[in-house]
Amino acid sequence: MSNMKKPVIESEVDKTGWYLGTTREIFGQAIGDIGGRSKIGFGLIELSPGCNTLPAHYHTQEEEHLYVLEGNGTLHLGRDTYPLIKGSYVNFPAGQAVPHFLSNESKDPFKYIMVGERIDNDEVVYADETPDSDGAGD
Repeated sequence: MSNMKKPVIESEVDKTGWYLGTTREIFGQAIGDIGGRSKIGFGLIELSPGCNTLPAHYHTQEEEHLYVLEGNGTLHLGRDTYPLIKGSYVNFPAGQAVPHFLSNESKDPFKYIMVGERIDNDEVVYADETPDSDGAGD
């Protein structure tokens, strides 16, 4: 079995940084892709203090799951906000036309697991493209 996946140790997986030095600074480890890309994405994500994951969005075909490991964050779901703490879980069903994003207003990193499908014909719809959005990153 040449494509067999083997156990992965987090500390041995390189972190990738995106939007470094901006209000969208985020670090991630694509744990599920070690040894080859997976059908389901499994990532360990760290949102830096004072940062967010804008732009708000939703997926037409892909479902996402988020589980908080450490820190305090805020889920912006449509026009509502929800505090997220260690042990919080949220599911973003495919096609749920409610844009979401996260923010970290604390002084500590906000660490979470993100799990999501990878479907070729998925479309990501951003808040400013939704009928009821004011474009302000609900």
